[in-house]
Amino acid sequence: MGRIRILSDLVANKIAAGEVVERPASVVKELVENSLDAGASRLTIETEAGGRRLIRVSDDGLGMLRDDALLAFERHATSKLSDVKDLLSIATLGFRGEALPSIASVSRLVLETRSEEEPTGTRVEIAGGKILRCDETALAGGSTVTVRDLFYNVPARRKFLRSEQTELSHIAQLATQYSLAHPDKSFRLTHGLSELLDVTPVPTLGERVFQVFGSQTVAELIDLGERERAAPVEDGDESGRFRLRGFVSRPQVQKLNRNSIFLFVNRRLIRDRLLLHALSSAYHNLIPPNCYPFALLFLECDAGEVDVNVHPAKTEVRFRRGTFVHDFTRDSIRQALVESRPVSSVPAGAIVQPAAKMPFSEFTQQLENLRFREPDIGEPPAATPLPAPGQIPAEEELPRFALRAQAAPGRFDFGPAPPAEPSRFPAAPARLDHVPETHTGAPAEAILDANQSLDVLQDLRPLGQIHDSFIVAAGRDGLWIVDQHVAHERVLFEKVLKQMAAGRVERQQLLMPIVVELTPAQQVRYERIARDFEAAGFEIEPFGQRALAVRAAPAAVGAGDIEKVVFEILETADEEMRRKSIDDVRRQMAASIACRAAIKINTPLDGQKMEWLLGALASTEYPMSCPHGRPIALRYATREILRGFHRI
Repeated sequence: MGRIRILSDLVANKIAAGEVVERPASVVKELVENSLDAGASRLTIETEAGGRRLIRVSDDGLGMLRDDALLAFERHATSKLSDVKDLLSIATLGFRGEALPSIASVSRLVLETRSEEEPTGTRVEIAGGKILRCDETALAGGSTVTVRDLFYNVPARRKFLRSEQTELSHIAQLATQYSLAHPDKSFRLTHGLSELLDVTPVPTLGERVFQVFGSQTVAELIDLGERERAAPVEDGDESGRFRLRGFVSRPQVQKLNRNSIFLFVNRRLIRDRLLLHALSSAYHNLIPPNCYPFALLFLECDAGEVDVNVHPAKTEVRFRRGTFVHDFTRDSIRQALVESRPVSSVPAGAIVQPAAKMPFSEFTQQLENLRFREPDIGEPPAATPLPAPGQIPAEEELPRFALRAQAAPGRFDFGPAPPAEPSRFPAAPARLDHVPETHTGAPAEAILDANQSLDVLQDLRPLGQIHDSFIVAAGRDGLWIVDQHVAHERVLFEKVLKQMAAGRVERQQLLMPIVVELTPAQQVRYERIARDFEAAGFEIEPFGQRALAVRAAPAAVGAGDIEKVVFEILETADEEMRRKSIDDVRRQMAASIACRAAIKINTPLDGQKMEWLLGALASTEYPMSCPHGRPIALRYATREILRGFHRI
C-alpha cells in the first residue's frame, strides 16, 4: 500500500483553520471583512469570555440566498473571484473562500442570513465542520454569524489562548482599526453587558478619530491631507498613482510600542515592514530611538500595484514598486511635519497646587531658591543681524559661544539667587484683548488664539535664563521655555547635514594626530563607513593594527570631544548598521557632531546670543526636536495662563 494519501476534508479544514484562525480576534476579522464586502453599513460585534465562549457578528449587508448559504461552507467557495486574472487586481477584503469553512471546523457555528431577493431567510447550523441542519426562517435582511466554543474540538489549540482580557484586547483593537478605516459606517462592540465601542457614521476621518480616541489625541495629531504621487514608468508599464492620507502625531508624542500605528492599504488592515520602516525613517532624528509615534495611514493605489495574496490571513502585502512606496510614504510624512512645525505644550494639569502636593512653607522655600537671570541687553549693535530664514551662518559669523570648547557642565545650582537688576527688555509684543475681569469665565472665542506652530519662534523676545540652561521668552501666544543645548544642537545638526550634502564640511587640522584604538568589531564598522567619516569632515588614517590616527576633524567639534564623537559613531550596534541606509548613517554622524559642539547647560548667555539662537532655530527645517528626539521648546499657552489665574 502506498504511503501518500489524500487528506479528508475534515483534516484539511482544520489545517486551514490553523493558518487562518489563530485566536478569537482572527474570527472577528474574517467575519467583519465579509460584512464589509457585503456592503454593510451597520456592524455589531458581541463577545463573551474574550471570544472563547461566544462571538457574534451581525450586519445589514446583502445577505445570501439559500443555496449560497450552504455553498459558502465548502472550501475555496467564493463570490469574489472567477478567473486567475482576478488575482492580479483584488479589490475585496476577502477572496480565498477559506474563512467560513475553517472557522466552522473548530467551533459550533450558526449562520442566519436573508437576501432581499428571497421572502424568507436561511439558518445553517454546523458543529466541527459537519452540517447539522438547514432551516428556512423569518429574518431581516443581512447576515448574522454566531460562533460558540471556539477550538472545542482542538483542545491543544485552546490551551495556547491567552487570558480573557488579552484576547478581548485583540478583538477591541481590531474593531477600533476597522471603525477608523470606515468612518461612514457604524460599529458596536460589546463584551457581555459591557459596551466597549459604539460609533455612528461621520463624514470625515478626523471626526471618527475624535469618536474613538477623544479630543486630547486629536489635538496631538497632524493631518496629512491628501498627498499624491505618480510612480515612474518601468518596463513599458503604465505609471501607477499612489495616494496617502491620514494622521500622524507630533514628535513629542512618543509611544513605547507599535500599538498606536494603524496601516491600511486600499482600506485593508495590514502589518507591513516596508511602511513601518518608512514611518520610522520619517521620524528619524525627531523622536528618540525605540519610541514610536501615533500614526493612522491610508495608502490607496490601483489594485494591480499591490499583491494581497501573500499571507493566509491576508495581513501582509507586497508592492510592485516597493522602493517608490517607501520613499513616497516617508517624504509625505516628513513634509507634513515640516509644514506644521508643531510645538510641545506644557500639560494643562501642570499647575502646582502647593497645599495638595507639599507643605506651603516648603513650596515657598523652593520658589525662593530658583535662579532666574535676566539678560544683560544694553543697546544691541545694529551690525549683527539675525540669520535669514533657511540660512545657517558660516563659522566666522557665529557668536564665539558657538565655537569655543566648553568646560564639563556642573550640576544645577539651587542656591539663593543674587539680587537681580530691573529688566531693560521691552514688553511682550502682544496684548490680551477681551479678557474678563471677573471669574465667571468667557467663551473660547474671546481668548487670544494659541498658535500651535513653531513659526512664531522668530517673534519671541527672550526674558532671561533659568539655571543658565533654559531660555525663557515671551510670545504672542504665551510663555516659552527653550532648552538652549538642544536648540543649538538642532541648528548645528542641519548646518552639518547641508555641508555634507554640498561636500564642503569645514574642518580643523590637528597639530598632533589623535590615536584611537579599536576593537575588532569597531574596526569592521569603520571600514564600512570610512568614506562617510571623510564626508563628515574627518581625516583618518590607519595607524598600526586596529588603531586610527585622526588628523583632522569637523571645525565645530572641540579637541577634547573628537575621540568621543568617533566612538559614538562606531558604537552603533552591528545589526542596526545593517538596517540603516547611508543617509541614516550620515544623519547619525551629524547628530554626534552637533551634540558635542552645541553649547552646554550652565552656560550664561547675554541677550544678543539668546536672540541669535532663537532666530537660528526659527530658520531650521525641524525646530521641534533635537537630532536625538528630545523636545526643544515648551509653550505655556495664553489660555492655560488665564485658566491658572481663574480668568476663564
